[in-house]
Amino acid sequence: MSGLLLRLAGPLQSWGERSAFTSVRDTAPFPTRSALIGMFAAAEGIGRSEANPDRYQDLRLTVRVDRPGIRLVDYHTVGGGFPKDRTAATSGGSNKGAAVITRRHYLSDAVFVVAVTAADETVERLADALSRPHWAPYLGRRSCVPDEPFLLRRHVSDPEEELRTRVPLSRTAPQAKDGDGQETETIAVEFLWEQPPPPGPGEPAPADVIEVNDTPVSFAQHGRSHTGRRLYRTRLPVPRSLAGPPQTLMQRLIDYAHLEESA
Repeated sequence: MSGLLLRLAGPLQSWGERSAFTSVRDTAPFPTRSALIGMFAAAEGIGRSEANPDRYQDLRLTVRVDRPGIRLVDYHTVGGGFPKDRTAATSGGSNKGAAVITRRHYLSDAVFVVAVTAADETVERLADALSRPHWAPYLGRRSCVPDEPFLLRRHVSDPEEELRTRVPLSRTAPQAKDGDGQETETIAVEFLWEQPPPPGPGEPAPADVIEVNDTPVSFAQHGRSHTGRRLYRTRLPVPRSLAGPPQTLMQRLIDYAHLEESA
């Protein structure tokens, strides 16, 4: 087993959670398993009607929340002011005849780092596809283009340990001090695990258990379906040295990515 690391960052992200073709298009507060598996399938050139979620069932996904982002709502209209035959189409083959109004939710300025753990051959296959994707990846919606670096590392032996100890944080370290007035050596960061999180120093890290319905069963255009999974949400200490001023972030990410090339 090994893994790869993805950095999901951009001006906007939107990870649809409950709504499908409704007037309110919501977003989960973190990347969903369905969206990430869809991203992998697209990178491999597997169409929606051909995608088999079982191909990715052995993947273990762990998310580090560098920045949760700010929720935005876009009042969105399509087809207003046009003759009926130029308005949005219906599933029955006619036209709606009026503007289609939706309220689309986004996360602004969010950053997530995802550890993808799988068998070595699967990691190699996904890394090759994500390096040269058949269809370009996006952050939940096609209008949400990811920043670089996107594929942060192609191969690491323990990607979850990398999240906790080595991957640069996309945030500035807070001014936190201990009882002696010295800056603390660690800062608390939120993680989302698909299995109980590893113990912290001294004792197990407390975790909130949440249920989400984002494991894909079918990607069929007119028959999408999902099942539930359990997530463990916790805050773990990571080295303060991983954070830094915004002007050094890109160089820190480049230096970290180049560690793989020099290994």
